[in-house]
Amino acid sequence: MYKAPVITAEGEKTGDRDLPEVLFDGTVHEAAMWQVVKAYLANQRQGTASTKTRAQVSGGARKPWRQKGTGRARQGSIRSPQWRGGGSVFGPRPNRNFRQDVPKQVKWLARRSAYNVRAQDGGIFLLDSIQLDAPKTKAVVALLAAAGVAPNAGFNVLVLTDGHKPVVHRSARNIPGVLVRPFGQESAYDLLWADTLIIEAPALERAQEVAHA
Repeated sequence: MYKAPVITAEGEKTGDRDLPEVLFDGTVHEAAMWQVVKAYLANQRQGTASTKTRAQVSGGARKPWRQKGTGRARQGSIRSPQWRGGGSVFGPRPNRNFRQDVPKQVKWLARRSAYNVRAQDGGIFLLDSIQLDAPKTKAVVALLAAAGVAPNAGFNVLVLTDGHKPVVHRSARNIPGVLVRPFGQESAYDLLWADTLIIEAPALERAQEVAHA
């Protein structure tokens, strides 16, 4: 069973806690993680790239030179694909759909695998609770420093809160490399993107529900 250190908002370590086996069962399925991450990145593509065919390029209505007698190859238009500035052959067209669907079971397996990867690396910290009355970036920076993660040091940090907490999200959204998600709404990509994972300890009570959500 994996363990993770528990820290307070002030940065004091209060001990270690066992991580729930429903999420941290030691399974690392690389193929599932690869498939989910590939689909996630593909689904971010907008498919708006576009090129013009020879029918859409302006100009070139007149034959550049006569058909015979010049010693040059015959040409019908300067907007043919072989001419500079001419139309494109089989170029990308807009509204191309790059979407890839992944079965739910594969997503669950990939997310559990990503959790186990972070647990094996020792990159998981549990936090008693995050209570902010108003957005304060300084408070989140202090929290990251307590976990041994300095902002702007090239580390990516994923903070999983117990439920939706807009104040925490607004406090961390302008810190490079820091992402805040409600526990259960993170993807395998988010978990693998992060070098350090900070979870509010009360959120783990819903580990059974999150494991198959």
